[in-house]
Amino acid sequence: MSGRHHPATAGARDPVCGMAVDPARTPHQAERDGWTWYFCSAGCREQFLGSPREDLGEPEPSAGGCCHGPAAAPANGQAHTVKDPVCGMDVDPHAARHRAEHAGRTWYFCSARCRERFVAAPGSFLGDRPAPPAGPGAIYTCPMHPDVRQVGPGDCPKCGMALEPLMPGTEDEGDGEVRGLARRFGWLVAATLPVLVLAMGPEAVGRAWPATWVGATGWIEALLASAVVLWGGAPFFRRGWRSLRPWSPNMYTLIALGTGVAWFYSVVALLLPGLFPAGFRAHGRVGVYFESAAVIVTLVTLGDLLELRARRRTGAALKALLGLAPKTAHRLEHGHEHDVPLEQVRVGDLLRVRPGEKVPVDGVATAGESHVDESMLTGEPMPVAKAAGDRLTAGTVNQDGTLVLKADKVGGETMLAQIVALVAQAQRSRAPLQRVADRVAAWFVPAVVAVAILAFGAWMLFGPQPRLAHAVIAAVSVLIIACPCALGLATPISIMVASGRGAQAGVLFRDAAAIEALHRVDTLVLDKTGTLTEGRPALRGVMPLGELPKERVLALAAALEQASEHPLARAIVTGAREAGVAVPAASGFRAQAGGGVRAQVEGRALALGNARWLESLGVALDGAAASRAEHLRAGGATVMFLAVDGLPAGVLAVADRIKADTPAALATLRREGLRIAMLTGDNATTAQAVARELGIDEVHADVSPTDKAAVVERLKREGRRVAMAGDGINDAPALAAADVGIAMGGGTDVAMESAQVTLVRGELSAIARARALSQATVRNIRQNLFFAFVYNAVGVPLAAGLLYPFLGVVLSPMVAAVAMSLSSVSVVGNALRLRRVRL
Repeated sequence: MSGRHHPATAGARDPVCGMAVDPARTPHQAERDGWTWYFCSAGCREQFLGSPREDLGEPEPSAGGCCHGPAAAPANGQAHTVKDPVCGMDVDPHAARHRAEHAGRTWYFCSARCRERFVAAPGSFLGDRPAPPAGPGAIYTCPMHPDVRQVGPGDCPKCGMALEPLMPGTEDEGDGEVRGLARRFGWLVAATLPVLVLAMGPEAVGRAWPATWVGATGWIEALLASAVVLWGGAPFFRRGWRSLRPWSPNMYTLIALGTGVAWFYSVVALLLPGLFPAGFRAHGRVGVYFESAAVIVTLVTLGDLLELRARRRTGAALKALLGLAPKTAHRLEHGHEHDVPLEQVRVGDLLRVRPGEKVPVDGVATAGESHVDESMLTGEPMPVAKAAGDRLTAGTVNQDGTLVLKADKVGGETMLAQIVALVAQAQRSRAPLQRVADRVAAWFVPAVVAVAILAFGAWMLFGPQPRLAHAVIAAVSVLIIACPCALGLATPISIMVASGRGAQAGVLFRDAAAIEALHRVDTLVLDKTGTLTEGRPALRGVMPLGELPKERVLALAAALEQASEHPLARAIVTGAREAGVAVPAASGFRAQAGGGVRAQVEGRALALGNARWLESLGVALDGAAASRAEHLRAGGATVMFLAVDGLPAGVLAVADRIKADTPAALATLRREGLRIAMLTGDNATTAQAVARELGIDEVHADVSPTDKAAVVERLKREGRRVAMAGDGINDAPALAAADVGIAMGGGTDVAMESAQVTLVRGELSAIARARALSQATVRNIRQNLFFAFVYNAVGVPLAAGLLYPFLGVVLSPMVAAVAMSLSSVSVVGNALRLRRVRL
């Protein structure tokens, strides 16, 4: 096999660094073991040839003769560079000062800030997926304590609330729990109403029960109320007891104490009335409070039911997203069509999408023509024409034609799955505002118990007869009304609703901190290409500088750029194709990052790139060439010079159109008080031309990726709260450095991984929507916290008997139970208003 050459196949990987390489275009190749290997650069080729096979760890070559395996490591067992998992920058692991351990592996970072962000939430940068939808084996969590997770439903050991699925399913799996609680509430009402009638009937009609009935009514009350308290209230007692073992007292601690005291006092009064002085007797017996204990349990159960129903609605947006994907796909194999579950679809499968069906996975159309409704991504109602070569996205709806799709992203890699993952992750994260509630909750329940004891003592010492009865009522009312549930739900319930609302508007927040941070931003830094502009440059002009005619200059430039994937290169090749010029073949292609490209064309040495790079190659550009280039740049174009055999031959101008919504979006953001700055690696003249057209005063041009991050850091040191929006790998460090990084949809994966906010549609106007949602959410959280604090600040003193010396009014435990239940429901209801907020 020695010396044997095998045909190249597309999509080869450099065996040293793992980069994707096109065998038909790369000039760097080598023979080993009878196989041809392809490389992205001369350095990788030299490393390959200089290291033994066993040290390189080369994967076995494929039948096509090129390496398709994972990236190999050099002789020292470590790659030249590794990727910073936060910003995507290349990092030398030997020289990196910033590193962290996670999941048994060492991760390296370009800066201390990237390391801090990774350590705080490693799952955000390692592609951790949420748990599978609710069902057998599903993970459940607490809305107030997202760190609590278990397989299957249950109660939170910290706050006692019912757990809910980490990832809701497309069906209403949670309805079973709601129905069960509704049935329990129905039985409790049936048992509590007779107790209430027997206890309150005489007061309602103004006549006492006949003397012969008194003993019987007391025992009926006791039996029914005991069933309500001991059976219906069993979950409350169980949760209250469980809260004492890790010492995290919660609302159920207070409910268990309140109902337990009222019921126990009444049982003692019924069974051992002789223990009580004569002043405690009314109508021949000691007063009992079975009806209070029973009504409290019933009303708290009603509150739990209403709250559970409301909480289920917070996951409606996520369920809607999950429901966008079809359950099956039509796979084409050997000329036959088979229906297969969506989980069995693999990359490379050919799938048929019929009219009216949803696209099952992400991929590229290979046959057919149709119109596809992409409103779930773009929000635009007009369907988009699709034909062979166009991209299709999972969850979009095919309308009037049949399409054949080649899958390239399946399962958790589809855009729909990534959207669902981001929304689920954001819904379970904790906002910084939550710290306020956490600090209060740490001492809240012990403080309430102390207030209840003080109220009991005050009524025993200074209250009217029967003092013990009044003291018990006051203590029970304090314990019942002081519900910390509303305080704990104030923040997480708003975050859940806002995350879902954002997904519907094409705005994805990575976590709750991003939602909160965005509303404080006062400076917005924008990348130019792909953010302000469409990111699809087009050829705008060709100007000869020597004897070669315009068409020949374009043909030679296109010959050079055929082997490049750079957007500017594609613009030149497309322009040559549209002009109908014949493009010759090139050999010996070499590319210089940030400079240009060189190759041999028809025996002549060609170079195409910027002025600085060509001058470094010895190409002299006269004043006329510079003047022409400056004139083109003033119109917003990027300029490249063509040199043939060391002499200037032409100037080519490529320009990127500004997005249609950019001017209006910038005007909206300015009205909201944001300072706008542009940050670009493009030439200063070109950048200034775009800035003038858009009315942007602050421009930073000719900046490298690391310079972009430095500019953001400088703005932050000046006291500004900075949001950075970009879409490329070169924007990743700046996105990571900003207070809020915003990735434009359609950009690189690295940019999206580095950002806290992703705009699915890639429209600048979505930043205004994201900020409006952020402001509405923070306002909603503050309303919830204010309501919870004020409710307890007012309710506890009233329950303790504050109004009795002035108005002779004592708050009944039953009224306290109603108020407690409504407080939690009110907080959830207020959060649900975010579903209708106008963006």
